[in-house]
Amino acid sequence: MLIDFHTVSHPPNRLRTVARELESVGYDSVWTTETRFDPFIGLTLAADATERARLCTGLAVAFARNPMTMAMSAHDLHTVSEGRFVLGIGSQIKPHITRRFSMPWSAPAARMREFILAMRAIWHSFQTGERLRFRGEFYRHTLLGSFFDPGPSPHGPPPVLLAGVGELMTEVAGEVADGFLVHSFSSRLHLEKVALPALRRGREKAGRSLTDFQIHVAPFVVSGRTEQEYLESVEHARAQLAYYASVPGYAHVLELHGLGEVGTELYRLAAEGRADEAASVIDDDVLDVFAIVGEPKQAAAKMLERFGDIATSMAFYQLDGGDPDRWAPVYEELRAQQVAAPGAA
Repeated sequence: MLIDFHTVSHPPNRLRTVARELESVGYDSVWTTETRFDPFIGLTLAADATERARLCTGLAVAFARNPMTMAMSAHDLHTVSEGRFVLGIGSQIKPHITRRFSMPWSAPAARMREFILAMRAIWHSFQTGERLRFRGEFYRHTLLGSFFDPGPSPHGPPPVLLAGVGELMTEVAGEVADGFLVHSFSSRLHLEKVALPALRRGREKAGRSLTDFQIHVAPFVVSGRTEQEYLESVEHARAQLAYYASVPGYAHVLELHGLGEVGTELYRLAAEGRADEAASVIDDDVLDVFAIVGEPKQAAAKMLERFGDIATSMAFYQLDGGDPDRWAPVYEELRAQQVAAPGAA
């Protein structure tokens, strides 16, 4: 299992420096999310500053683009990084797509399936020179003259990992992607009861198994080097869990754990204009279900116990840019316990 690091909102120049630092520490991959900055620009700079670590979008917003623009960016970054790029994508939610990006929204799972298939058709044309002929319900790509064709990458197309929470999108990941990005607002039970069965159904549609399929988890981790850091981590996790638990599309995750009333209470507070009280709804029991809680040694052990037999890569959830030094104790324990585990290479 790879041990990775998520950065979320670092500006491109800062991401270049952080990526170099993370690689020197020993992290296997550097992930960055599309929030305040374009992830492709930051990772392009990071590619020039690193030699070994994978460089991953976790995630880039697919529906803010079209398959051609996403395929071009990914192709270039995979080439620049000499085959170290991983394209992690997701749909985002309807308000962001329609109101922030002013792009169409409909049938997200079906649209995403076609989006990935269209990218693969585009990459195939890049690699082989064959005529581009993709005609779908949502996307149509039939023009790629030599003037616009970048030609083959010596590293081939990048792997595609798709994020999902609902069963339909998760099944699409199993069918047409190379891996799955587990939402941080998840749990071992949700993976066992919902995500893994959906991924297997998707793989069966594609005539494949989960054997070489990547599963990346980035759970909320509550820990710290000092009591103050620990308490800050607790408050941060409560606030983030309250936000995700208030999203109607994630209600089924709460209901699976018999926690539907948590979502109901959060909806009520939001309706009454009392969103600043939302974090108080996340008590210790709810926190323990959806977060890894403990001092560094305990946190590392819990991460491996909860996800070690499922994940192919693992990282800590970060809302802001993330401070590698702050997470060093957990990383060191996680690496040490991984090496000490039975069967470790």
